[in-house]
Amino acid sequence: MRIFVKRRAWLAMVGALVGCTTPGTVPPPAAPSTAGTTAPTPAPTGTPIERENARWQPAAWADLPGWESDTPIHAWPALLQSCSKPAPGWAATCASAKALADPTDTRVRAWLQRTLQPYRVTARDGEASGLITGYFEPLVAASRTRSKTHGVPLHAPPAALAARKPWYTRAEIDTLPAARAALQGREIAWVADPLDALLLQVQGSGRLVVSESDGRSRTVRLAYAGHNDQPYQSVGRWLVERGAFTLEQASWPAIKAWARANPGRVTEMLNANPRYVFFREEPLADPAVGAVGAQGVPLTPGRSIAVDPRAVPYGTPVWLDTTEPLLPAANTARAAGGAPPAARPLQRLVLAQDTGSAITGAVRADYFWGWTEGAEDYAGRMKQPLKMWVLWPRP
Repeated sequence: MRIFVKRRAWLAMVGALVGCTTPGTVPPPAAPSTAGTTAPTPAPTGTPIERENARWQPAAWADLPGWESDTPIHAWPALLQSCSKPAPGWAATCASAKALADPTDTRVRAWLQRTLQPYRVTARDGEASGLITGYFEPLVAASRTRSKTHGVPLHAPPAALAARKPWYTRAEIDTLPAARAALQGREIAWVADPLDALLLQVQGSGRLVVSESDGRSRTVRLAYAGHNDQPYQSVGRWLVERGAFTLEQASWPAIKAWARANPGRVTEMLNANPRYVFFREEPLADPAVGAVGAQGVPLTPGRSIAVDPRAVPYGTPVWLDTTEPLLPAANTARAAGGAPPAARPLQRLVLAQDTGSAITGAVRADYFWGWTEGAEDYAGRMKQPLKMWVLWPRP
């Protein structure tokens, strides 16, 4: 279970720095389903459900924008993963899901509409609009030994981490002899760029392509193992406050561009965030399986999200109504005075399987983009308006 995650967000990375498709890939737009093959759509039933910091309002299936255009069979493996650790009230529903014979898109859609009730998620005050950001699983080159090119360590927790709370700050870890001595021999691997280390710490996990001392290379998973109990401060916001860019312009690509232009101030920027994250190394038995989220099940690219569990319990199917982030070509057109292309709708069924320190509030999600080419760019730029519905078992 990753406790400090974007963890995984770009307000979980930006806000935090200022969080079945083919496994590991950036999900393409969903293909439309065949018309006339879905189950009848019952009208909204029941009364609102009050959560700790959210209110669920009964809705009809017709209220879900784009519902008929998604392919829910692609979310079915993620739903079955969540059913391995069902939320309270889901035991009978999960038994029904596991018993569904020969699942197809038509059968899955019919099962969902027969078994579950949609609810519009709002804040306790009725606000129905919110924010979605993105996160991903970084892939970083590393070396098992320190060198001129790889001099930034990734540490396992020190033996006495629990005995000192809070532990040393990020700046003290780099400068105080006592802190450095406590981490001596705790280096898992070394990376070339301090921003790669920060990225892994903010995302909470990642993959390392490690050059071993015998010259061989292998890929391992880096999993969250704790932090120094210091407050998290967003380096993105630190840069905004110093005029590097506006809050609207803040993104991970913008942070990296500033660091390239100001190499002498990178340490100052990093030390603005006193929190330091420790890791443990795990074997990567199956590269097609995502990291384990807070629910305790592997994450699925394009079908897993991080949520505030006070608003949405882990394992809950969620319908998203948002858009994909605009990528560099669109922003270039805007800067040149041209009209950028319209953002593509992102309307799909996902599972609430993770959380993050920046993921708080009722209508708030962090969308998992996966770990292959394109995932970092999509995740780093995602900061979109959001509406969401939960699907909950009928009485």
